[in-house]
Amino acid sequence: MKIDLYSATGAKKGSLELPAMLFDAPINEGLMHQAVIRVQGNRRNAIANTKTRSELRGSSRKIYAQKGTGRARHGTIRGNVMRGGNKSFGPKSNANFTTDMPQKMRHQALFSSLSLQAKSGAIIGLEDYPQEMKTKKMSELLGKLPVELGRNILVVLPAKHKGLSLSVRNIPRVKAILVDFLNPEEVLRSRYIVILADAVKRAEEVFGTKKKAEAKEKKPRAEKRAPKKASAPKATKKASTPKAPKKTSSTSKKK
Repeated sequence: MKIDLYSATGAKKGSLELPAMLFDAPINEGLMHQAVIRVQGNRRNAIANTKTRSELRGSSRKIYAQKGTGRARHGTIRGNVMRGGNKSFGPKSNANFTTDMPQKMRHQALFSSLSLQAKSGAIIGLEDYPQEMKTKKMSELLGKLPVELGRNILVVLPAKHKGLSLSVRNIPRVKAILVDFLNPEEVLRSRYIVILADAVKRAEEVFGTKKKAEAKEKKPRAEKRAPKKASAPKATKKASTPKAPKKTSSTSKKK
């Protein structure tokens, strides 16, 4: 798949070839949804917190007798059915919403997201950008690119680029991110994705497309040798047991 490539001045320079493994993968909506929920859950902080019966103030004595009053039985005033009492099964601040996901599934969800955006024509290539911190020049460049200002725009960088990162920081709804930290949430929420040419090469290295190709070229490991057949045990001579000495009469001849 090819996309348009633009220079730092906004002029069209040609086209940029995108690797098929990253940008032409099968689209799996269920997997993308699962990956986005995982990212959002791992970022979530538990704020709501309800007090238990032991954390409330109040007496622990039984408010009235168990029998004889004709009323329902009650215990302490801090109970959950009493006004001002504790909350049963309420939210706690120590709740953990983090989930895990295998690496292959995470990568496949990212490839699906990138492929979906590539097929919709939302990805634009940028040849390079100078190390210059000017928000005005970056705004002018975005005005020349086929993007709509005011929509979510994601700029993908191959490595730390101080000039570009600081130039887009003050532009509303424009965000710069390293290719190492790409995730389905950032990709899917963006209306346009401006990716640098070097970031495409870096993505192939990070997500293992080149490593997998090199691994296939390597020779397979030598097959394990078949275990040797166990030989029959050799016949061993029985150890001769010493014979018991013959009993001799201890009687001596009388003289």
